[in-house]
Amino acid sequence: MNTAQQFDQIASSCIELFSKKAIDYGTAWRILRTSSLTDQIYIKAQRIRSIEEKGVSKIDEGIVSEFIGIVNYSVMALIQLEIGVANTIEECFPVEKAIELFSKHLQNAKNLMMDKNHDYDEAWRKMRVSSLTDIILMKLMRIKQIEDNEGKTIVSEGLSANYSDIINYAVFALIKLTL
Repeated sequence: MNTAQQFDQIASSCIELFSKKAIDYGTAWRILRTSSLTDQIYIKAQRIRSIEEKGVSKIDEGIVSEFIGIVNYSVMALIQLEIGVANTIEECFPVEKAIELFSKHLQNAKNLMMDKNHDYDEAWRKMRVSSLTDIILMKLMRIKQIEDNEGKTIVSEGLSANYSDIINYAVFALIKLTL
């Protein structure tokens, strides 16, 4: 199986979970500002790092589900950046539209991954999952700094590029852990 197919397999799992949660909860996540989504991703990445370092988890949920959460929250952040935050429940939209936007942003992340994967010659395959975790945490710190600077950057990539990179690093970790 090649990287594109592996990405699609992981993406399918992420979309399936997102869809089921959207049916259960609706699109209430639309009320979250991107900084709140950043913090949710940070919590998940920090938990992964903690489990990696301690070698044991006391909660019956391993790191695979946390990496899926990182992908899904990152896609939600991209959606929020694209269309803005909902201030009322009336501004939330139907589940079908959420799934459509989710799929679009996941496909955009895949396209970026395929371009970078070509240039880097699949170097991620030789990386440790713990290194992927650390890179995700670094990207989150960059995002927090950009958010603290009110989105202004001088020479750096913006928020969208960092969220897309986080999606791809999390997918790489999921490929290494599950396929």
